[in-house]
Amino acid sequence: MSKPLKSSKRNWSERERIQQLLLRAKKPSKEFKLEEYLFHEQLEFVSDPAKYATACNSVRSGKTTSCAADLVDTALRSPGTTGLYITLARSSAKRIVWPELLKIIHQYQIKCRINISELAIEFENHSHIYCFGANTEVEIEKIRGLSNVALVYIDECQAFREYIKDLINDVLVKRLYDTNGRLRLIGTPGPVLSGYFYDCCHSDSWSHHRWTMHQNPWLLKKSGLTPAQLITQDCKMRGVPESHPSIQRECFGRWVYDPDSLILHYDLEKNDYEKLPPGNYTHIMGLDLGTDDADSISVLAFKDGDPNTYLVEEIITTKQTIDPLIEQIKDVMSRYSVAAMPTDTGGLGKKVAETIVTRTGIPLVAADKTQKMTNYRILDNHLRNGTFKAKRDSRFAQDCNILERDNDKSTPDRIVVKGHSDSVDSCLYAFKLSPAYAFEPPKPKLKPGTPEADQDFHEKLLEEHLAKLERERQMKDGEPTWQTDREGIAPWNKWD
Repeated sequence: MSKPLKSSKRNWSERERIQQLLLRAKKPSKEFKLEEYLFHEQLEFVSDPAKYATACNSVRSGKTTSCAADLVDTALRSPGTTGLYITLARSSAKRIVWPELLKIIHQYQIKCRINISELAIEFENHSHIYCFGANTEVEIEKIRGLSNVALVYIDECQAFREYIKDLINDVLVKRLYDTNGRLRLIGTPGPVLSGYFYDCCHSDSWSHHRWTMHQNPWLLKKSGLTPAQLITQDCKMRGVPESHPSIQRECFGRWVYDPDSLILHYDLEKNDYEKLPPGNYTHIMGLDLGTDDADSISVLAFKDGDPNTYLVEEIITTKQTIDPLIEQIKDVMSRYSVAAMPTDTGGLGKKVAETIVTRTGIPLVAADKTQKMTNYRILDNHLRNGTFKAKRDSRFAQDCNILERDNDKSTPDRIVVKGHSDSVDSCLYAFKLSPAYAFEPPKPKLKPGTPEADQDFHEKLLEEHLAKLERERQMKDGEPTWQTDREGIAPWNKWD
């Protein structure tokens, strides 16, 4: 842990000033009491003696405040123990719970050491609080090395992939052995009625709590409006009734199937496949290069005359250098007939891609990242009609259930996506170059004598007439009436 900063005559930055204020309070500490800091529903949750408990709440219900208060209280009452706050990404932990922890420490003048870079707090009784993101193996390994863990909170549980089950069973539960500590899962109902958080919220093995923004007395004091008035405003702006699934989930904390909130709709019956059908396939490799996120490689397969596209392989690796990435790309190229390799060249990805091309000659091309929402819709259309296939246990399939429309930030003419998926992005880059992206099924043969056949005949007749008029106009103006190549040579004048 870092030591408190020493005083000096130089000008302090705002960050250092806040750190000094927190670390070197001159007044004696005030006693921190949960029953004075939390309202009734929050207090019931944090006081629950059950080893395993869930809190499935609405937004703005104050669940993060109860989480921070419980972590601080446990650290103060249990010397030498460790408290953990875990969410999807470290940046989310810094944004969500870290300010709440600092607020309590400052308000009650609790003496401690704060390590901002590590998101860690050390108290005078040698207890610690650590904040983690759990989206990389590196972060999970840090958790695996801890001992004397007395309390664990996992926030935003509805947005975790299926690996949360292994994280809990294989890592976190074992960390609680030393103290027989408590594990808490908190979040908002997700858009699908499945997943680990959904199962835990309906399991007899867990103690359950639920309260909503309607029980949060601070919401009225801060906004000047009651929860009911805020919900009415939200519904009016979005043009939806209070019974809309997303309102029920986010404002009332109820599990309701909400497919309209999903960006992509993966269906086991339509989109899962066990074995690639026989045929001569061409492949496209999409690459999403990560700095903070993972490197993701998606390989799509397609064949002539077939509207189906298959996700045949995913390779997702966190915190790797260029050399291992090059080996992964070469390995894929050795096993598939790769026609193109669209690559995310945004930010540092451009330098990485240029380095790979220069060193190896691998023909990476910049992915077209324009009109992303349009591309999402086209891919979703292929999912809905069953022409895009991916294995049920793929990262792509899992991530389709966590990419949501952000109702707080979206407007009628602009959709903001909540969540991020390296797998979906790399898949999207590749899919945009596949024939299936613009595939149009052949028109069915029309039965002679039917109204449809008559209409088709007249449309073709009109097209031929318009084409004839265009040829006549070109001849009158002295223009060529045939298509030539770039050198101006007509196709019949070329040598074989």
